[in-house]
Amino acid sequence: MAGVSVLVVIPARFQSTRFPGKPLADLDGSPLIEHVWKRCCRAVDTADVVIATDDERIAVVARDFGAMVEMTSSDCLTGTDRVAEVASRHRADWYVNVQGDEPFVDPVAIQKVIQTAETAEEHVAAVNTMSVITEESEFRSATVPKPVTDSSGRLLYMSRAAIPTDKLLGFQRAFRQVGLYAYRRSALVEYQPGAKKSRLEEIEDIEILRLLESGAHVRMVEVPASGIAVDTPADLERAQAYIREQR
Repeated sequence: MAGVSVLVVIPARFQSTRFPGKPLADLDGSPLIEHVWKRCCRAVDTADVVIATDDERIAVVARDFGAMVEMTSSDCLTGTDRVAEVASRHRADWYVNVQGDEPFVDPVAIQKVIQTAETAEEHVAAVNTMSVITEESEFRSATVPKPVTDSSGRLLYMSRAAIPTDKLLGFQRAFRQVGLYAYRRSALVEYQPGAKKSRLEEIEDIEILRLLESGAHVRMVEVPASGIAVDTPADLERAQAYIREQR
């Protein structure tokens, strides 16, 4: 579809419950958020990538390594609420939300999400990504959201619980959510200032559920595993070890 405009937004907050100061945590000599930004800039033009934060410490560091920064409200409930605030100032057809704790996000996956969004039918409100779970420990982990889709790829539900499972609660085949989304501009009304978390979103702490609960069509796209998402200090250590192994 010609003329479709896209803005990539990386939400970043300092006061993470499980890992305060996470965006500025050192990973192989650079702030975690810089790793994410650099990978986004390999997928799209640097001018189309924005870091959205409510913390001046993050803003200063991000500007120092060359990123565009948008200051957003500390009242934002989720990263997508932060994206919605940026969308209120910068007009685009689609907004790609790349979570700031995905230092190994694949630029090709970002491009695939954008291509899917640009060619999506009008009823598709958002595109989210997933990768195959290969380890049962990941399937059982409450820090890993697991999506379940219909045969066309439409999201039916997503949970931190181990789903789908059999009668014996066994692990057969499942996917994990990757922190990479594309939202149609109209879909972000669910995340505008003053919005509240939906019932299931509040329980699961998974922001895409707010859109799903509104009745919107969310398309899931399979992408290769993006490496390690940094949710805790232990994850950061694993990410550092992963980088050493790749050398």
